[in-house]
Amino acid sequence: MIKRKLPIGIQTFREVREDNCYYVDKTAYLRRLLDEGKHFFLSRPRRFGKSLFLDTLKELFEGSEELFVGLYIHDRWDWSVRHPVVRLSFGSGNLSEPGVLHKEVMAQLDALEEETGVKSHYDTASVRFRHLIQRLHQQSGQRVAVLIDEYDKPILDALDTPEPARANRDFLRGLYAVIKDSDAHVRFTFLTGVSKFSKVSLFSGLNNLKDITLDPRYSAICGYTEADLDTVFAPELPGLDREQIRDWYNGYSWRGDEKVYNPFDLLLLFDSREFKAHWFETGSPSFLIETLFERRLSSLALEEMIGTDDLLSKFDVGDIGTEALLFQTGYLTIVEERKLGGKTLYRLGYPNHEVKQSLNEHLLRAMGPDPSRQGLHDIQLYELLTARDFAELETLFRAFFASIPYEWHINNDIANYEGYYASVFYSWFAALGLDTRVEDSSSHGRLDMAVLFNDHVYLFEFKVVEMASAGAAMAQLQERRYADKYRALGQPIYLIAVEFSKDTRNLAAFAVERA
Repeated sequence: MIKRKLPIGIQTFREVREDNCYYVDKTAYLRRLLDEGKHFFLSRPRRFGKSLFLDTLKELFEGSEELFVGLYIHDRWDWSVRHPVVRLSFGSGNLSEPGVLHKEVMAQLDALEEETGVKSHYDTASVRFRHLIQRLHQQSGQRVAVLIDEYDKPILDALDTPEPARANRDFLRGLYAVIKDSDAHVRFTFLTGVSKFSKVSLFSGLNNLKDITLDPRYSAICGYTEADLDTVFAPELPGLDREQIRDWYNGYSWRGDEKVYNPFDLLLLFDSREFKAHWFETGSPSFLIETLFERRLSSLALEEMIGTDDLLSKFDVGDIGTEALLFQTGYLTIVEERKLGGKTLYRLGYPNHEVKQSLNEHLLRAMGPDPSRQGLHDIQLYELLTARDFAELETLFRAFFASIPYEWHINNDIANYEGYYASVFYSWFAALGLDTRVEDSSSHGRLDMAVLFNDHVYLFEFKVVEMASAGAAMAQLQERRYADKYRALGQPIYLIAVEFSKDTRNLAAFAVERA
């Protein structure tokens, strides 16, 4: 098996093909798109291959036949016909400041006009955009392919400042409306981005877009499949544990028959040969963390969220649905789909180990524990669980909650809601990479947290003493027989009842029993 160059960070199709990089053939999706419609929209998380796919479309319409030799579409495309391409990209730079977006669009139109020889004297972006499309059609005799990359980034850049965000949204609405107005001159349209803004807010002038985000036929249009690893990337697999690769980086679902891998993660894994949070470390989830805190969303709830088509699409300036934010950014994915009459419900959960561990590290950091002591606490937790030293485990838990500064409680309202203490507890275990399972369902009810570690099972129930009677946590563990679900594993099971006090901001009681 001959190794090829890893296309890390490469977003141009020509470079991938000419530099002998690994390439997963996605051109069957191109053929299907061209056969089935004209105007398309796709939402996927950052660094999932959207820009490369868009650039592949560009080379196809421009007739770069030599780049497609050996690929699915090569013998299924008329290479004698070339279409002009208008491509706008908002992927680079920060476009949140007032007026910057207009200058950026005008600069890109300048470059396109210079490249194509189109003369324009208009000073309005939408008018110049329309004129460019019309003139290219007239010059070439072929209709134009319009490709928009990161269509939503100018809005996302400004989400924490609503007025500039709305201004950018309104500007883009006018720009994108040109595509519909120029329909007679357009052969094909494809827009990509991370979020899915409502058609009313952003695409009111382009309401003929076909959204393929949750179309099962296009679920693997971005990302890598198991078959891709077995074939294209086979030379990179020796020396790596396949199950570990799957656990860390697979798991993304857009309603397809199979889940897909995060492509950025796999490329960096093959390069470094280390299992790390490669994708997570390239972006800051600060806006997400702040939003979750503002809405008092317990970290335990992230594994059991339910969404509908509407909820997963509820994304607009000042009105971002929690489910939509987590799903569209790639921090949660679809783990189960159910039909209830005419409605489809989606159960959301973490896609993989990387996202679960890394997001909970950030959540834990934001919830107050002293970061200077966190490393020591992590080591102690791991060692005490290994030794099953429950007396010292209680001591560690008390020290852990005591490390949250008093000032943090005073300045953060989140510490006053019931789920806070359980959230801190859960995120600590999850951030350590332990096998944590939240609100695990059984016929006897719903358990707060199960931890499977070193062939032992630990079942946790959390209570706040100001809101429940003393001993209620252990009583619930016993009465509802949560342990029954795990007896088939043949492993020792421990019931752990943890009761917190909002007054002391620490443990009020801690009890352990063998089930």
